[in-house]
Amino acid sequence: MADIRVWAPHARTVALSSKGRLYEMTRREMGWWSLAAPWMAHGCDYAFHLDGQGPVPDPCSAWQPQGVHGPSRWLDHGKFVWNDGGWQQRPLGSAVIYEMHIGTFTPEGTFDGAISQLDGLVDLGITHIELMPVAAFSGSRGWGYDGVALYAPHQAYGGPDGLKRLADACHQRGLAILLDVVYNHLGPSGNYLGRYGPYFTERHTTPWGMAVNLDGAQSDPVRRFFIENALMWLRDYHIDGLRIDAIHAFADMSAIHFLEQLAAEVRQLEARLGRHLVLIAESDLNDPRAVLPPQAGGYGIDAQWNEDFHHALHAVLTGERQGYYRDFGRLADLAKVLTQGWVYDGAYSVYRRRTHGRPAIGLSGHRFVGCLQNHDQIGNRAQGERTSRLMPLGRLKIGAALLLTAPFVPMIFQGEEWGAMTPFLYFTNHEDPELGEAVRHGRRKEFAAFGWDPGQIPDPQDETSFLSSKLDWNEAVRSPHSDILEWHRELIRLRRRFSELTDGRLDGTIVQFDEMAGWLVLSRGRVVVTCNLADTLQNLPFSGFAEKMPLLLSDTGIIAQDDRIVLPGNTVAIWADKETCALSRHNTID
Repeated sequence: MADIRVWAPHARTVALSSKGRLYEMTRREMGWWSLAAPWMAHGCDYAFHLDGQGPVPDPCSAWQPQGVHGPSRWLDHGKFVWNDGGWQQRPLGSAVIYEMHIGTFTPEGTFDGAISQLDGLVDLGITHIELMPVAAFSGSRGWGYDGVALYAPHQAYGGPDGLKRLADACHQRGLAILLDVVYNHLGPSGNYLGRYGPYFTERHTTPWGMAVNLDGAQSDPVRRFFIENALMWLRDYHIDGLRIDAIHAFADMSAIHFLEQLAAEVRQLEARLGRHLVLIAESDLNDPRAVLPPQAGGYGIDAQWNEDFHHALHAVLTGERQGYYRDFGRLADLAKVLTQGWVYDGAYSVYRRRTHGRPAIGLSGHRFVGCLQNHDQIGNRAQGERTSRLMPLGRLKIGAALLLTAPFVPMIFQGEEWGAMTPFLYFTNHEDPELGEAVRHGRRKEFAAFGWDPGQIPDPQDETSFLSSKLDWNEAVRSPHSDILEWHRELIRLRRRFSELTDGRLDGTIVQFDEMAGWLVLSRGRVVVTCNLADTLQNLPFSGFAEKMPLLLSDTGIIAQDDRIVLPGNTVAIWADKETCALSRHNTID
């Protein structure tokens, strides 16, 4: 017998509609309503009526087969047969993460379609895939950050069982699966939470409007709604960890911050399941408190995205200085982020026109996820250009080398491994014409700050924006893409071969550079990475390279001599002492 409960504190009456009948629900304490429903079983459709108005879907609906405006469908999680008993993910410090958008990753754009490409990711050396949000949103296509049915996997992707099949397939191949979740706002279409209760508050505002009510009156059930959602993904879908979107947009003045409560309950679930779970935050604050333990005044999150690393690396490689890239572009910035965690750690930001950040003293590089590309940094460009469109092949290889030898947890965006030329545009499928026009207008206004021509912005509502963003897998087997793919594969092998590349020690990272000449040398224990970012050949004045063995060269013209190394323009070489190279071959962990 199903005991159906729903929180609707402001409603005078609540009824459930199912099987052509309307059933009045009983009011309980604290605004909860309940109904014993012996007929409710897997696959049964239902909806709610509040004060005679409806039907509206269940806020906690696990299945929305007719879209976010349609009825909910009862889901029995026990009916799925799992094949991943005894599974444990690798530690985050040894991870190589692969960010994936289900709708554009394969021609099918489904969870099952993604399964067909998992073996290739394993061969590449990927350990974790990170799905962009899959909670149900309005329309058939989108990025997922405007989800509204937060408990229901998007039906166009394959619904609940499709996500379970993907998670099960990942685990059978030794891949962990992470999920991007959005708890700072909901999308504008299909968002019925406000009709149920005070899920939002005017006391705080966010870039998307009213903030989620995390600290006001009647906020306890609101916090419970989002925490139970997180636990559901980890428990019922065997997800290995969550990436929490834009934690800087949480407005919570509670003594115990929402993130601290979430992390504590995830740790409790981890103990019950006997399976390692991770939490990764996206933050624009450069605040170490996100990853510090509660005993030290932190939230207890495992790691956070390092935007400074991306910006510093991107600006050096591309020369771009518009928008927030105004704060970056020097080799000194790249050296600082590699050795101290952030560039803006209490330093003055010209772009923000204020001091920004706090020092990351004592933090391991394992507390940071670094990348050269991600969905935001590509998709929030006017034309959705990847780095493969913005720089020559030599610089693309330098970027990959620095990403995969940096002291941070590396993340690759889908297609980056072969230098995909397809864009990743912002796309939507809002059925409301006024909402679609508002999205178009908002995108044009946003890009004005970067100096891009608003007239050149592709229409997010046009299906072409979505279809052109799908990966072209045929590229991967053609030159020069196959060369770039092999470059990434070798870099990942190298990362596993030398323990210092995964130890996360910022204090063990040494960077030397010449701003004017345009070269940089990164040393991590036995491994030395030499980069020439100039367009012309350079002789780097370093002694001892005759005693080193080249591990990986981006160009055949690279030469090591007794007191210097010769690097052609836009090349990178990775070296180690000859005796340690021989030793390391016997200590490789696959």
